[in-house]
Amino acid sequence: MTTKEILAYCLDNLKGTVMVNSWGESGIFYNPDNALKRGIYVLTVKEKDGENDKSSDLDRDGIFRVNIGVRKSTFIDLFGYVPARPPKGGIVDMPYDFTQTDKILPHPVYGWISWLCVINPSDATFEQLKPLIQEAYEYAKEKYSKRK
Repeated sequence: MTTKEILAYCLDNLKGTVMVNSWGESGIFYNPDNALKRGIYVLTVKEKDGENDKSSDLDRDGIFRVNIGVRKSTFIDLFGYVPARPPKGGIVDMPYDFTQTDKILPHPVYGWISWLCVINPSDATFEQLKPLIQEAYEYAKEKYSKRK
């Protein structure tokens, strides 16, 4: 999978979403009619390390990370627990190699708010991500209805 294919999948299949590029990543936000300044996060694709997020070593050639915010219950089903918030510039205390590719992992920085990630998902892994993307989309719609 490429970043363009992943982002296009979201925009084509998640009604009311928009793409915003900022902070060195592309974000898919639920924002029908652009009613909010930015919208509610569904998914991001990050292609380089940031000042407070170097744990996935995204500066390697051809490497990117897909990040998805899911419900706490789903995160616990996948990983057993929600970790504590790490200190600024730190990573969550979980027993994972956050540089591993093509595996659904807790997000190294935002796992504490039930975000997960995959570095360079294959077609097969992206198929596993689709229901999680759908969940993130539905969750974003719920949050949007409360903020609107």
